[in-house]
Amino acid sequence: MAFPNALTLTEAAAERVKALMSKADTGVIGLRVGVKSRGCSGMSYQVEYATDVKKFEEVVEDKGVKILIDPKAVMFLLGSEMDWVDDKFNARFEFRNPNEKGRCGCGESFHV
Repeated sequence: MAFPNALTLTEAAAERVKALMSKADTGVIGLRVGVKSRGCSGMSYQVEYATDVKKFEEVVEDKGVKILIDPKAVMFLLGSEMDWVDDKFNARFEFRNPNEKGRCGCGESFHV
């Protein structure tokens, strides 16, 4: 029985990751996604370049890109979708997370 990925990507997110990877330094293998304790609601998403796979990381390969999920973040991200939003005022990765119970007013942090 195959388990679904902990995280999926929209086409827009995959294209943005590919664009970032094309400009990344040598040795970057993908993007690492995690959560940090901060913000009004308690946690915020963190996205950074990854140069290696760390112990116990979940590796998601979706739409031709590699996303590594910090093991401390997996339980907060299960079932989430990562999207890339580029509008008049902001360009950012946005997460649709079924585990969220709420977000702060500015949308920068969430709680589960």
